[in-house]
Order: sequence, then structure tokens, then C-alpha cells
Amino acid sequence: QVQLVESGGGLVQVGGSLRLSCAASGRTFSSYFMAWFRQAPGKEREFVAAITYDSSSTYYADSVKGRFTVSRDNAKNTVYLQMNSLKREDTAVYYCTAREYRWRDTKRFPFPMEEYDFWGQGTQVTVSS
Repeated sequence: QVQLVESGGGLVQVGGSLRLSCAASGRTFSSYFMAWFRQAPGKEREFVAAITYDSSSTYYADSVKGRFTVSRDNAKNTVYLQMNSLKREDTAVYYCTAREYRWRDTKRFPFPMEEYDFWGQGTQVTVSS
């Protein structure tokens, strides 16, 4: 069992930056694929970014490519989402999620939302003009 706790959300102006953090419990964080999803009011949850267990590969939604960066520190059991050049449409609750490594997972990365095992409670990001 893994518990995920997001932090770093808040109110920011258009063009500003935020860094989200997701702290994970457990001893096997380094074997988990991690990802960020977000959900805006009245919309479905959508993929934002993902990173492999060893940081060898990352993947981004087209809407955030070039503006957001996902990274992780396995020594600290933490994954990050650096968000730059924020837009109003980035306003959403951001969720951290984890998938435990399974055989041949690296070849299948990234994964759809339903294939992640654990979810955090989310952190609100509001971008205002």
C-alpha cells in the first residue's frame, strides 16, 4: 500500500510558476511509475505528465509540453511537477498517482488512468488573470 500526499498548489497569476510535490509512503517508491493527472470543474480527469520508476523516460500531454516538467527524487520518495508559463486553462485539481512495476511495464509506458494503483487526494491550482 502506498499513500500519496500532494502539496504546493495555490493561486498564481497567468504566466507564473508553481511546483507541486507528491510525497509517497512506503519502502518501494523507486519501483513505482508516477504520474500527474488533473481535473477541472465540470470536466473529466485528464493526463498531465508521467515518469518511469528510474527517471529514464518522461511523457507529457500536448497541452503542457514545453511548460511543465516532471521529475522525481527516489531518495526522498517524492515526485515533482514544475509548472511554468501557467495559463488559465491549467486551473484544476492536480492528482498524483502511482503504479507498481509489473513485468514488461517499461515497454508499455505511459499508462492510461485506469491502470494506476494509488491516488492522492489532490491539490488545487488556480491560475488567474
